[in-house]
Amino acid sequence: MNIAELLRRSAKVSPDRVAILVGDQAYLSYEQLSSRVACLGNGLKSKYDLKPNDRVAIFSANCKEYLEALYAIYWIGAISVPINHKLHPKELSYILEDSGAKVLMVSDELNGTIKDIPYSAEQILVLGSPDYESICSAPAVQLLRRELDDVASLFYTSGTTGKPKGVAQTHRNLLGMTMSYFTDVDEIGADDAIIYAAPMSHGAGLYNYPFMLRGAKHVIPRSGGFDPEELIGLSQTVGNLSFFAAPTMVKRLVSHLENQPSDISGIKTIVYGGAPMYIEDVKHALKVLGPKLVQIYGQGESPMTITVLAREHLANSNHPKWEERIASVGIPHSIMEVAIVDHEGVQVPSGTIGEVITKGDVVMPYYWNQAEATAKTLRDGWLYTGDTGYIDGDGFLTLKDRSKDLIISGGSNIYPRELEEVLMTHPAVIEVAVIGKKDEEWGEIPVAFVVSQSITEQELDALCLENIARFKRPKKYYFLKSLPKNNYGKVLKTELRKLLEKE
Repeated sequence: MNIAELLRRSAKVSPDRVAILVGDQAYLSYEQLSSRVACLGNGLKSKYDLKPNDRVAIFSANCKEYLEALYAIYWIGAISVPINHKLHPKELSYILEDSGAKVLMVSDELNGTIKDIPYSAEQILVLGSPDYESICSAPAVQLLRRELDDVASLFYTSGTTGKPKGVAQTHRNLLGMTMSYFTDVDEIGADDAIIYAAPMSHGAGLYNYPFMLRGAKHVIPRSGGFDPEELIGLSQTVGNLSFFAAPTMVKRLVSHLENQPSDISGIKTIVYGGAPMYIEDVKHALKVLGPKLVQIYGQGESPMTITVLAREHLANSNHPKWEERIASVGIPHSIMEVAIVDHEGVQVPSGTIGEVITKGDVVMPYYWNQAEATAKTLRDGWLYTGDTGYIDGDGFLTLKDRSKDLIISGGSNIYPRELEEVLMTHPAVIEVAVIGKKDEEWGEIPVAFVVSQSITEQELDALCLENIARFKRPKKYYFLKSLPKNNYGKVLKTELRKLLEKE
């Protein structure tokens, strides 16, 4: 089954329903969206000689064309490569090369930022441009049938080696994620709407599928992102809004409402994830927002679907274990198994800390062109997440630390090794170590400990901005004579964290 069947189904059943809105203005009905997708798919296929399993990248901010571009790729059996629009051109170039994408679809405002990528103008299609609209006027083509285990999308997630890895997400993975939304996260009605306040290339965009299946509305904010005042206004004009948010977004919304109290009855559900949310922040958000929150825990390797902390668990403050539960990431999604194992892969008893592993129909089949990384991460059908935690006697998973040293800042993943490799390219840098530092606004921020005889923060910042996305660069630099190490020469990041605690 092709995941694009979700669109075709809704277009047949409810052709006149509004599918996409820009702000509170209708853009396309489901029949119109399906028709444009079928034509765009054929136009892409003809212009670029695309065949099933060819890769097509989307490097775009949130825009009204995003979903039609995504579904057109699926419609003809190609593989989508959604790319974070905040990435540096060098990072974009790596993903394009690694995925072997034949075409890059880019939003208009980003077109001027990609001059240095190794793609010719003939390989680039600007969303909404005259060329794009011309392609959309091609004759419609039939939806191509796909097997459930065919790859639908390559989602690139940073790795501890410093190079992004392409997670192969199959039609089965995406369909399983879609169905588990209804069973574990929330029900969706025909009058409901999802608003894309976070990047559509990531978690927010992945939630398009259950709303597409229900024939619900898809709202693109005119700002293209998260603006509390705009979001509240749309909740009042469009109504029944649901959205995915990083904890930092939830905190900003709560702060806005405290300063400017407003009617938020039109906000139905806020699904948060991508980073920890502290207990006091959860309590505060529930007090201001009411019982609208649901938490999910997932990875690109098991998209949006490992565990879920349901609305009733978050809102039930009378439960004797309420504080423990809101500090957890909930219970396994109904289609997933979750376990805790020791360093030898042996499952440990309840309450014992170990590595979190999971299995189910949402788990990826492999990393793109990375057999060694796949073998390390997938063992005996289980996905080894690299996260550590424990499961209590009631089945709730609490995360304790990330064994891969992942830094999650504002819902975005940042790997220290990636930053360290960039900083080490400067001839004046002798040694460097990057760790995460707790931050009230962002959850964590990356900071760098640098050993160098003569270099400034400004030089290091400029180096980072030349090679990686702005949001990944260290927010502070500490200069040391040497890094703390053990007898084997391994840097002791625990000692560096102690230095931060003394500030």
